Amino acid sequence: MTAITDRVLIFDTTLRDGEQSPGCSMTQPEKLRVARALAELNVDVIEAGFPAASRGDWEAVNAVASEVQGPTIAGLARCTREDIELAARALSPAPRHRIHVFLATSAIHRQYKLNMAQEEILRRAVEGVRIAREYCDDVEFSPEDASRTELDFLAQVVQAVIEAGATTINIPDTVGYTVPDEFGELFRYLRKHVRGIDGVTLSVHCHDDLGMAVANSLTAVVAGARQIECTINGIGERAGNCSLEEVVMALTTRAAFFNLKTGVNTSRLYPTSRLVSNITGMPIPRNKAVVGENAFAHESGIHQHGMLKHRSTYEIMLPADVGLPRSNLVLGKHSGRHAFRERVKQLGFELDEAELNRVFEEFKALADRKKELFDGDIEALVLRAGGAASGPWALESLQVAAHSGAQARAQARLTHTDGRKLERDGIGDGPVDAAYKAIVSATGTQVTVRKFEVHAVTIGEDAQGEAILYVEHNGRSYRGSSVSTNIIEAASRALLEVINRIELSRHSSARSPEVHAEARTEDTAAARAVHSAV
Repeated sequence: MTAITDRVLIFDTTLRDGEQSPGCSMTQPEKLRVARALAELNVDVIEAGFPAASRGDWEAVNAVASEVQGPTIAGLARCTREDIELAARALSPAPRHRIHVFLATSAIHRQYKLNMAQEEILRRAVEGVRIAREYCDDVEFSPEDASRTELDFLAQVVQAVIEAGATTINIPDTVGYTVPDEFGELFRYLRKHVRGIDGVTLSVHCHDDLGMAVANSLTAVVAGARQIECTINGIGERAGNCSLEEVVMALTTRAAFFNLKTGVNTSRLYPTSRLVSNITGMPIPRNKAVVGENAFAHESGIHQHGMLKHRSTYEIMLPADVGLPRSNLVLGKHSGRHAFRERVKQLGFELDEAELNRVFEEFKALADRKKELFDGDIEALVLRAGGAASGPWALESLQVAAHSGAQARAQARLTHTDGRKLERDGIGDGPVDAAYKAIVSATGTQVTVRKFEVHAVTIGEDAQGEAILYVEHNGRSYRGSSVSTNIIEAASRALLEVINRIELSRHSSARSPEVHAEARTEDTAAARAVHSAV
């Protein structure tokens, strides 16, 4: 029997459940950047994806398992041999890996999705766990939609998979339906009625459809769960998942109440949050708990007066505890490389020498154009340097002319890695439209713009602007982003990033290995259909 400890494991599913949030899909290099950031954050488990969902998912999970050190690397699988074998192969390079199998148990899912009786659910769940144990000693089982499953049947399933060899039992609130008191009672019921439950790790996985994912997760921990499944910034299906930064800081800040701890390096929360926001294109709300722009801001005169007297009057956390910088104005055009390097480190980023040199040159160029440089400016430069998709096309120069009452004109000069230099003109309804037409004419890649967004990265009339572009090409969606004080240039570079992604995907498709040779076509397609599993 395993005694309940005071240590809560943090199981991050940003790369799996988080990526399922509409618009949050990531390329393999982006997934690796996030996975490395999660390792620096010191999470216990990284769920890297659903290997059977697609070839790209398999390759991404395999890359994370091969290249990211520290956390246990997990992969999701349905209770079928094909899924489990694919997951085992993808995860095999990781020194510590986990196969996470799931099967829906609620009456709603049994009747309308699976068309299975309780006996069949029990048989398949046990079979899935036993197959997974053939490949891995660390096996997690999730009864999907557990919070809406009859308690007596849920207890039967949990006991059966424990006897079959599951080492972690995860209880998902798949549709964010439960409330804290009810959820706590569910965990207490299982601990009372399931033989052998004290010998496994109880886990919790909550969605935020009613805004209670963090509260429900914390209640489950009080009731005996010792693993929380969560995502950076709370991204995920529909309204999202339990927010990692919120649940971790709740346990940290209220340690005297919970008497529990995690292994998370909380000073990495802010930079990791910003990284995920930049890669996914999901802005962080100003009033977001823990990492939002207003989380440590005080405007009320009464609050400011209290803060001047003692910070604890209106702040329950130190900004430094989550890695949030307090100073705004930091560096200028006369600053040297050493000072710049130190400030980048203070903001929570690590750059190699080549990256630092490139970003420093961009910083100096920006400092010549801006009156004031803020932390957000530096963050934008660092994130842009690491996130842009490399490719054959580069923007050498752009000239745009726009007048009221007349169409805008643009001239773009592009270079190609094969040595070509192309110069094309474009005419459009506005300067961005004209620039886009010139770039499309030069590259020959036709895209359909679905969404175009502009966000101010910092404050002031000379603030940098981030352009975010969503396009479709041959039935696939692509996203690009870029930052500049010149928003037309930012928009143009965002388009070029998209075009480079398209070029990269063409080459990738041409050379992709047949990793799914053993998988049935209908199973792989069905896996994509149930990618929103737990």
